[in-house]
Amino acid sequence: MLSFEGFRNTILEDYRIAVVSREVSLSGRREVLTGKGKFGIFGDGKEVAQIAMAKFFQPGDFRSGYYRDQTFMFASGLANVEQFFAQLYADPDVKNDPFSAGRQMDAHFSTKFVDDNGNWLDLANRKNISADMAPTASQMPRALGLAFASKCFRNAKHAAEFESLSHNGNEICFCTIGDASTSEGHFWETINAAGVLQVPLAIFVWDDGYGISVPKNFQTTKGSISEALKGLEKEDTTNGIRIYKLKAWDYAGMCEVFEEALQYVRETHVPVLFHVEEVTQPQGHSTSGSHERYKSAERLDWEKEWDCIKKMREWLIETGLSNADELTNIETGAKEYVRTSRNNAWEKYQAPIKEAAVSAIELIRGVMVNDMEKYNHLQKLANDLQTNKEPLRRDILRTVSIAMETAPNSPSIEEIKTFYHSLLDTNRKLYNSDLYNEGSKSAMLVEEVKPLIPFDAVTVNAYEVLNKYFDTLFEHNHKVYAFGEDVGHIGDVNQGFAGLQEKHGADRISDTGIRELTIVGQAIGLSLRGLRPIAEIQYLDYLLYGLQPLSDDVATTHFRTKGQQSVPLIIRTRGHRLEGIWHSGSPMGMIINALRGMYVCVPRNMVQAVGMYNTLLRANDPAIVVECLNGYRLKEKVPANLLDYTIPLGVPEIIREGTDITIVTYGSTLRIVEDAAERLQKMDISCEIVDVQTLLPFDIHHKILESLKKTSRIVFVDEDVPGGAVAFMFSQVMEEQKAFQWLDAAPRTITAQAHRPGYGSDGDYFSKPNAEQIIHVISDMMKE
Repeated sequence: MLSFEGFRNTILEDYRIAVVSREVSLSGRREVLTGKGKFGIFGDGKEVAQIAMAKFFQPGDFRSGYYRDQTFMFASGLANVEQFFAQLYADPDVKNDPFSAGRQMDAHFSTKFVDDNGNWLDLANRKNISADMAPTASQMPRALGLAFASKCFRNAKHAAEFESLSHNGNEICFCTIGDASTSEGHFWETINAAGVLQVPLAIFVWDDGYGISVPKNFQTTKGSISEALKGLEKEDTTNGIRIYKLKAWDYAGMCEVFEEALQYVRETHVPVLFHVEEVTQPQGHSTSGSHERYKSAERLDWEKEWDCIKKMREWLIETGLSNADELTNIETGAKEYVRTSRNNAWEKYQAPIKEAAVSAIELIRGVMVNDMEKYNHLQKLANDLQTNKEPLRRDILRTVSIAMETAPNSPSIEEIKTFYHSLLDTNRKLYNSDLYNEGSKSAMLVEEVKPLIPFDAVTVNAYEVLNKYFDTLFEHNHKVYAFGEDVGHIGDVNQGFAGLQEKHGADRISDTGIRELTIVGQAIGLSLRGLRPIAEIQYLDYLLYGLQPLSDDVATTHFRTKGQQSVPLIIRTRGHRLEGIWHSGSPMGMIINALRGMYVCVPRNMVQAVGMYNTLLRANDPAIVVECLNGYRLKEKVPANLLDYTIPLGVPEIIREGTDITIVTYGSTLRIVEDAAERLQKMDISCEIVDVQTLLPFDIHHKILESLKKTSRIVFVDEDVPGGAVAFMFSQVMEEQKAFQWLDAAPRTITAQAHRPGYGSDGDYFSKPNAEQIIHVISDMMKE
């Protein structure tokens, strides 16, 4: 309970934050237009609504937002003005831009989830921001997952193990989105999933009437997202969501509604949507254009009149909480604070660059040459760099490089080369690091432990190896959760989880709807909150539905937070070889190029798959494991150390030794290759077969090169389309490993056809590599 004076001071502080945030938007736009920032997108017009929202954001809560939430961040105490401008300037020093180390554009926020050793922080007792993204509505699937984690924690039978991650699942995920972005499928799938799952998700829709220049009557049915969603509204006897409509300028009204509604969400886990209308946009969409081009004069006049800060100012005076002079002083102080913070951010950003420039100038001026023309050119290079009052790092590197090109034989060249390479090393760390974990939680550092298969080991169907493994895993690791289409009640379509939901609980092994996008979203949220989800995409072909969050979110999170957040999810799927256009795809080229930042595992059997799961669960890197569809009924022996053995990533295995030709492949295709190799042996052609095991990473020790040195011939076999995964493997071996110098015959690639595989056994045979094709290609190679 506050005294009246305490109440008044709290409201005046809210007004100050609103004015500060508006000045940040105005000043930030000017910085972009003068060239100091590359692009600007700001939260002007949403200040009062976000201040009201922030009042109820508690320790343990999470935000999954978008790029207009600066006021919320200021009001929550999670960002300051200097940090905002550091990000606008793309300052790569994480101390200056703690959100992304200059890797994301302005207003893309995050907080630290893991310490420097990759251990999860005490998330239950701090306010948490998942790293923002620019693609519209991309925050929605992740928001579902962050809220779903609260449901998992509330139902957990081992809750005592999660005290630093959750307080009985009381945490809300606050999700923000612009009204026009609700047209995206991501929004609708998330809303439906949240209504089904009943998770503590609070969605704030900022409705300013437009999507860039397109008015909302062209965006949304009935021109209102709250009206369009009425069929999903929760009733007494149904699941669903609660819907509220508010005005963006009504400070007191929003505080009252947010308080009641969010407490209801926290207690009941019923999701809510706040449709915040009459939002204005004083500067238009972004720095790339002017809203005067598409808004009428009447609309522009209305926006000025109903500006939220103007209305809050009027309310403060009308209620007697303040007066014009006091508010003017607050406004003046806010402008000065923003100006000082902006200048500090720019000076900190420029300081290391100018220091490097001074060193470069000194070195260039000291280069010894006998040619006067070259001497003058070097002096001009130094002078031009010196007169550049706001140099970029690239300006320094370019100048030093030109200096080396000008005087390659100078006695001073080694010193300047050393300086140049030190700059490259420094900037690689600033701009190219942390795509994957690089410390103790790196999957690449997990030590290999070989499977122990006793002489009397039982031989079972391969799916039973997985089933025994998952049973043991769920018994011993309470952070592991599994979900997907048909995973729960029937134990997945290939029986890997058969009987395990009944044994370990429907809260840990569960069914989902047919909604791959938000299955991935559930996995993202759980992994960000310290759990270890195994999310199943039933068939590899259907991964496309969930590819966007995997590519834009999961694969980039560690990089764009400079290692401050990790997303150690595992996508379990199955692919390759099965009859039918949409159950037999192998789009591995697409996957490995879209998912840099994830590991891509392609085990040939289920014993291998288990070892890969063990490796991944010991680390913090995200991955996809593609099991072989036609391998579940093959016979395998069960290792005695199911939870302990690991398969090293990026290390191929030679599964057949030979002397005449190296065949590089993986997954189901190996069985086709083995058939061909047996027949080729009868033709006196000895084949060495290399199973790459993982495509990302790929052959880190160059074992394929060592094989090629022995055989002098190589063929890459894959059931992706021409130029797909084989092109990647080919490039890695020929270019990266420089294997071309060991060839006695032109290398070959054998792939599927360019079209989807036809239905039926003959469709499969004529669409994908077959043993006869492999034999013919290799026979021809042996004649060269």
